[in-house]
Amino acid sequence: MSRRAGSFRPVSLDFGPLLERARREIDDGFLPSCQLAVALDGEVVLFETLGDGAPAGNETRYCVFSATKPLVASAVWLLMAEGRLDPAWKVVEVFPEFGANGKDVVTIEQVMLHTSGFPHAPMSVDVAMDPAARVERMASWRLNWEPGSRFEYHATSAHWVLAELVTRASGVDFRDFIDERITMPLGLPRLLGPTGTAAVDGIAELIGVGEAPAELPFDMGEVTEENLLRFNEPAVRTLGVPGGGAVCTAADMVRFYQALLHNPDGLWDDDILRDATTNVRNTFPDPWVNVPANRTLGLVVCGDDGRGSMRQVPFGKTNSPGAFGHGGAHGQVAWA
Repeated sequence: MSRRAGSFRPVSLDFGPLLERARREIDDGFLPSCQLAVALDGEVVLFETLGDGAPAGNETRYCVFSATKPLVASAVWLLMAEGRLDPAWKVVEVFPEFGANGKDVVTIEQVMLHTSGFPHAPMSVDVAMDPAARVERMASWRLNWEPGSRFEYHATSAHWVLAELVTRASGVDFRDFIDERITMPLGLPRLLGPTGTAAVDGIAELIGVGEAPAELPFDMGEVTEENLLRFNEPAVRTLGVPGGGAVCTAADMVRFYQALLHNPDGLWDDDILRDATTNVRNTFPDPWVNVPANRTLGLVVCGDDGRGSMRQVPFGKTNSPGAFGHGGAHGQVAWA
């Protein structure tokens, strides 16, 4: 069976309004292409690719930026079940070098909840290419505020720490661990850190569209257009930036989310998965939008306060309170 294996079945659901809305984005020049997928009961029931910017139709893959984050978190969940990581542990219990400059107090839970106090700590892809330089850079980081005292989105920094924790706790490079323990068992291709021709062929090119805002009301750190466009480089794709470097189709993504809903073959511990998909541990206000962050250990939950459409995952105004997911910098959104 191909690792891309997956069944498609027609169902009596009207996806017309969704596809019409997506086509409007393309027709109005906001998107060069758009890919959408919906899955139900373990099967993909809609998979469409629109626009001329998709070189391989439904086989076109996209960099999904921060929609990558739950994939990395799900690797931590596996290691939690095996007793090799624990949210209550301090990061330095597994990654001692990280403790420099007062960071020895930071817990793994705080890193996963974006409350760890180093939201804009720098990690250029050029530095990250060298694992030793990467560790040295993380050791040099300083705290901007007391860990656990507030929420501010750690766009790239926190997940470099999680990647290092996965590598050290498992003894396997984080990209290989995710592939061997998550994507392969789910019948998915290597989503993070593709190599060889997989880092080149059939991937939609990132381009700038529209006018950039004169200024943003919040600090995006290293998430600039210049840095995001570097994800067109095969070497950067292979690097597998853990906070935003996964490359996949929309169908790949919804199959991953179906796995989070149904836990096939007990891939994750049931209790840990239930906690990760339902237990909101962070309700600090999000300074970007001034609503509770509603974060679990790796995901965002819609919530029942009527403000789900304002969270970092734009759940819309009609989604269920228990919906969970994550968004990405270029307009990606995935939820179940």
